[in-house]
Amino acid sequence: MAFFIVIGMIDFFIGSYIETSWTNIILEIIVFIFGILSVWYAGKENILVYPTGLIATVITVYLLYLAGYLGDMILNGYYSIMSIYGWYKWSQITENNKPIEISRTNTKEKFFGVIIFIVTLIVIYLVYKWVGNEILVENYIDVITSGIFFTGMYFMALKKIENWTLWIIGDLVSIPLYAYRGLGILALQFAIFTIMAIMAYRSWYKILEEQKKNNE
Repeated sequence: MAFFIVIGMIDFFIGSYIETSWTNIILEIIVFIFGILSVWYAGKENILVYPTGLIATVITVYLLYLAGYLGDMILNGYYSIMSIYGWYKWSQITENNKPIEISRTNTKEKFFGVIIFIVTLIVIYLVYKWVGNEILVENYIDVITSGIFFTGMYFMALKKIENWTLWIIGDLVSIPLYAYRGLGILALQFAIFTIMAIMAYRSWYKILEEQKKNNE
């Protein structure tokens, strides 16, 4: 039984790539590696999260354009822009000559996050309508995860711990979504992202608690 399960898993990850060009396979592997590095650096509160993430998102935009997944393509285009913005924000020095610290979102930031989420849903839905693509169930899921990730990326640029909650939710939804699409490597990547996001949340939470003690 275990043998057939293993064979099935191998077929799932390899079978969908039989007709894929080696160039695209190599690009997807690069995205996989740099995507993992980006999340790892984010968990360590290391500014390298942004250059590594930028490499992954730019290549992903190209791959998703070829695959015709407009929602995810726009999402990763936004990631590229937000990586530059986040890079700038994390490079800023406060009045105390320190980089910005991890914190929780205030009421204003939560409200703005909700606005980003809603606007994202509307914009990506309109993009699908504009290009005349049939909107399937998976596309609606794509639209929702885009809203979650857009908001999460904004919160990450501000070093808000809530970004990890959004990443965890979005990653969990994305695992079966990408598996259904036949993108096995990316499905595996999102599974790893989920574990790393949970670990990153715990790490940021400890840092946040230490900051509270030091400020008391």
